Amino acid sequence: MKRRPQRPRQRPGLGVSARPARGAALLVAMVLLSVVATLAAGMVWQQWRAVQVESAERSRAQTAWLLVGALDWARLILREDARSGKVTSLNEPWATPLAEARLSSFLAVDRDNNADADAGPEAFLAGAISDAQSRYNLRNLVAENQVAPAQLAALQRLCSSVGLGPDTADQLASGLLAATRSDGTDAPLAPQQMADLTWLGLDAASIDRLSSVAVLLPAPTPINLNTASREVMAAVVPGLDLGSADRLVQARARRPLRSLADATEVLGPGITLTEGVVDVRSAYFEVRGRLRLEQRVLELQSLVQRRSGLQVVAIQRQVQASLSPAGR
Repeated sequence: MKRRPQRPRQRPGLGVSARPARGAALLVAMVLLSVVATLAAGMVWQQWRAVQVESAERSRAQTAWLLVGALDWARLILREDARSGKVTSLNEPWATPLAEARLSSFLAVDRDNNADADAGPEAFLAGAISDAQSRYNLRNLVAENQVAPAQLAALQRLCSSVGLGPDTADQLASGLLAATRSDGTDAPLAPQQMADLTWLGLDAASIDRLSSVAVLLPAPTPINLNTASREVMAAVVPGLDLGSADRLVQARARRPLRSLADATEVLGPGITLTEGVVDVRSAYFEVRGRLRLEQRVLELQSLVQRRSGLQVVAIQRQVQASLSPAGR
């Protein structure tokens, strides 16, 4: 009797049942690899983001300090102008704007000392100084807790010259009067600059038009006949028309007006110029600086006051940041 051959016994854990175990291990490894890759990518992104934020903050701080330096330079120019003792006119060095120029050109004249400038991004600086008293000061509207009729009439003429109705002048006068009340009643906040006129109900378009002929200074001031436009002079000086104002503009271009008597000689005896309403000197100036570093643009607008003792003090500052296409 023949014996049947016996099949070899299969060891437990081998064969078909081992294949799912190896597949599960491979799937777990792939999941772990995906998790590690995701975490690593997140860490790299966070580090890149931190570097970008730090770079932007460093650039912002650098541009801010450079603009402050430009403001100090403008103050020095105004101080030297006051030292000369001359009248404030558009023939002075401060009235020449600075076109956009490379910042490295101010640091050294020869290229040998500017070799390091090519190693990093180049900065471009521009700026200008303007006479704030070349425009009508809205602070003149209110005197002794009441609206001055002559000043209100001047503002109405100014509003008409820029395409605004006379009701705009009335609205400004009543709003500024209410803001200066001292009886404890509810009143609007006192505006400190032209953009604050929205508190008195003016829209942005009206403020933009009015800003070309008017300004809001901390204290009442006269207009400067050496720097004011003919529209401003015709509105402020009673009886002065645009033709006579234009004749005054042409006369000051040949030689700055040294006193109100010089202006009276040009205009003739029919026009009366009153001290405190007009002048040939200014104390308030607007300084604008613009710094472009790659695509980052920082603009600084300051209001400075030239005081006695050759002091030039910045009393208002406004900073605005924006982006600009490269190379512009």
